[in-house]
Amino acid sequence: MIPFNPKQIDVVNNAASMAEELVFNDYKMSPGEWKRACYDFKTLADLHPDEIVHGPLAQLIRYEGKPRHTSLNSFSFDFYKICFQDHAILKLIAQYPNIMLFPLTLYIAAHELIHIVRFSKFLQNFHASPEERLAEEKRVHDKTHDILGNIRQNGMSDVLIFSNGWRLPLDRLTDSFKNNPYDS
Repeated sequence: MIPFNPKQIDVVNNAASMAEELVFNDYKMSPGEWKRACYDFKTLADLHPDEIVHGPLAQLIRYEGKPRHTSLNSFSFDFYKICFQDHAILKLIAQYPNIMLFPLTLYIAAHELIHIVRFSKFLQNFHASPEERLAEEKRVHDKTHDILGNIRQNGMSDVLIFSNGWRLPLDRLTDSFKNNPYDS
């Protein structure tokens, strides 16, 4: 598996920063609300073996966090890890030369952040049924298109066209997507 090189990491970091601003502004979240949303972006070099998947471009994992010196469950919190799958992203870019790294990772980052916002605002249960997870994935792709469709970014229209396949009616989505809908 090939990880991002340092130049690509810079591109991904810039895309993640822009995604944060776009998603937080769209949901009209205050800086305090954002600080309560505990998450981190990670690339292949920083992933544990069980956080690496084959096929999806990213994976959102929810962990339970707790301050070090407490045993009380009342102090626990959700921590989300957005796991970019460098190898899958680079493979897709190699297959589709019109897809560029920045707009693709902007789409992925915005998509995963929308999930986190929806989970943290109790608009969606993380442990939903497979059918509801699939419906949620479609809602999140639609919202991602709404947010990113209005920005002027070189290559964004190609990514939006490419990702239209994820916005199909639920009965037309592929079986592999139905099996792992939270994996983008």
